Amino acid sequence: MIKAKRIYDEPEKKDGFRILVDRLWPRGLSKDRAQLDLWLREAAPSDALRKWFGHDPARWDEFKRRYFKELEDKTEAVESIVTKASQGSVTLLYGAKDVYYNNAVALRGFVEQRAENQYMEERGESHDAHRTFNDRAQTHRAHGRRVERRDARHTKKG
Repeated sequence: MIKAKRIYDEPEKKDGFRILVDRLWPRGLSKDRAQLDLWLREAAPSDALRKWFGHDPARWDEFKRRYFKELEDKTEAVESIVTKASQGSVTLLYGAKDVYYNNAVALRGFVEQRAENQYMEERGESHDAHRTFNDRAQTHRAHGRRVERRDARHTKKG
């Protein structure tokens, strides 16, 4: 399980492996009080992106898009989080005041998706197999294809 939490909040045993994912050290916080297991600066957004975003909720979707693009080039940092999460609880720590719109929340979503992708690949399954019929039907209709449900569970018995 991966959680995101403010580094200024009290450390808890249930946090598991604690990773600071900010580029800058949090103001006024000692290393003893932080109780970090790892400071993963490489997983933080670039300075330019961080400054552009400024924790503005109106820029959240674009921030995530740009940040995820940056993360595609930071495979080692992302994989280290995926590996730790497969071994137990991981808490991604951040210094921002905003608990909803910050890089740790975005990173958690990215890492969870990456872990799911790896799991599906290991099982030899595509993500499409786990989409609902309605999701697949909507995609087919959008491309002008006919949609029929052939699954025996959904056929009417006379």
